Amino acid sequence: MRTILQGGTVVDRDGERVADVVVDGDTIVAVGADVAIEGARVIDCAGRFILPGFVDAHSHADGLLADDDVQRALLKQGVTSIIAGQDGVSFAPGDGAYGSEYFAAINGPHPSYAGGGVAEYLAGVDGASRLNAAYAIPGGTVRWEVCGRSTAPANHAERDAMAALVEQGMRDGAVGLSTGLDYVPGIFADAREIAALTAPVAKAGGVYISHMRGGYEANSSEGIDEIAAIAAATGARVHISHFHAEAHIVLAQLAALDDWGVDATFDAYPYTRGCTLLAMPLLPPELVAKPVDDVVRVIGDPVERARLRRDWFPEVDSKPSLGPEWPSMITLAHVAAPEYAWAHGMTVEDAAAAAGVDAIDLALDVLTASRLQANAVMAVRYDRPVSELAQIFAHPAHMGGSDGIFVGAHPHPRARGTFARYLREYVRETRTWSWPDAASHLSAAPAERFSLGRRGRVEPGWVADLIVVDPETVSDTATYEHPLGEAVGIDDVLVAGVPVLRAGELQESLPGRGLRRSETQE
Repeated sequence: MRTILQGGTVVDRDGERVADVVVDGDTIVAVGADVAIEGARVIDCAGRFILPGFVDAHSHADGLLADDDVQRALLKQGVTSIIAGQDGVSFAPGDGAYGSEYFAAINGPHPSYAGGGVAEYLAGVDGASRLNAAYAIPGGTVRWEVCGRSTAPANHAERDAMAALVEQGMRDGAVGLSTGLDYVPGIFADAREIAALTAPVAKAGGVYISHMRGGYEANSSEGIDEIAAIAAATGARVHISHFHAEAHIVLAQLAALDDWGVDATFDAYPYTRGCTLLAMPLLPPELVAKPVDDVVRVIGDPVERARLRRDWFPEVDSKPSLGPEWPSMITLAHVAAPEYAWAHGMTVEDAAAAAGVDAIDLALDVLTASRLQANAVMAVRYDRPVSELAQIFAHPAHMGGSDGIFVGAHPHPRARGTFARYLREYVRETRTWSWPDAASHLSAAPAERFSLGRRGRVEPGWVADLIVVDPETVSDTATYEHPLGEAVGIDDVLVAGVPVLRAGELQESLPGRGLRRSETQE
């Protein structure tokens, strides 16, 4: 059945024009004025804009793509495709056990992945969701498959075995390799190991995607230097995940990469607070690398807890991104222990006061009760204003990425608000972007960078992943205090030509696909 999106203003990176858009099957077949086709399904777009569907360049919906609430939250923001496999940890390759254990509080459980590799993960997306998903091979998961819980640098044979897994993943359609160098086990990988894994990615035309080492912010140069060395060794194109730092730091480091001849892009979300595993900043990585039962035994033991208090927590206090005020900077977003349901949305400091214990004991009690399945919203010492974020988003290498985590009773609002917030704050209110700029940053640029085929433009012959936006009302409603509010102003969405959101309501069809890397756009 043909569909006509009628009477709207078509917007893509090339500009704006009033036109009807005709869709046949999964493809745009015509863009023109006053199109009439007998028997076609008509979507009235008068007063609204027709844009290519947005691509979330950094998502943690890996295991939740079949969840109606997650799909609705993304579609209401205009997101039609995500890049999964981020921060070095996800389900494939292997049996998915490590991703399900360590990243349970980030990616959620997967309802159908039973093992295998990238091909199996992507096949599991086909026809199972209203959204598309591409996949980055997670370097930490690869390390786990070969090196297990080892904290030692990989030897030559191990590097070769890991590189073989990456090479297979690229053949299966992955868009690149991701690393999470503050997470376990990625934190134990040195630059030589990462370069060995990146080499087959570069050869296949993929992208090296990095959650950098060192905690970002004032430490960003450490991660940038490592990225530059890996790019120099392999010739890889690179992409920096959730680049959060003061604007002058971000812009200076991007300029340095450019001076070094590194082909680099980045994503950054329109919030200053982050979100991560509660254990990541509060426990030694060598401890977290152990089996969960062992970690829980250690942090629940009074003698071991006293040792951590004496020997480890002074290091937490000295971290530039936290400091001794960390209990007031960490808000509990998800705790997989019913006895702590009351603490969701509270800072560690306030929860500790309510429980009558100090902050260290509260944090370790929460991690013990939840068996490490806890995540937290992380404040920063310098709360950057919109005007400063605008300087970052204006950079031509920027792409939209939410880093959205949907696990939790009181999650970070970025999961439900990021893309609508871009449109409200950076198009309508501050005019940092024009509407064509928004279409470029949020759709065309990531589709091109990650080789997602003919997506990101509203032109004949391109895939009909399309959204209809009310430019006057589109907005985010999720806040730090009330993070579950869904976006407004995007009520009609097509994926592969099929209406999946109609008048604000989910439709039954599941046209989503696992997006295999494609070199074809033009």
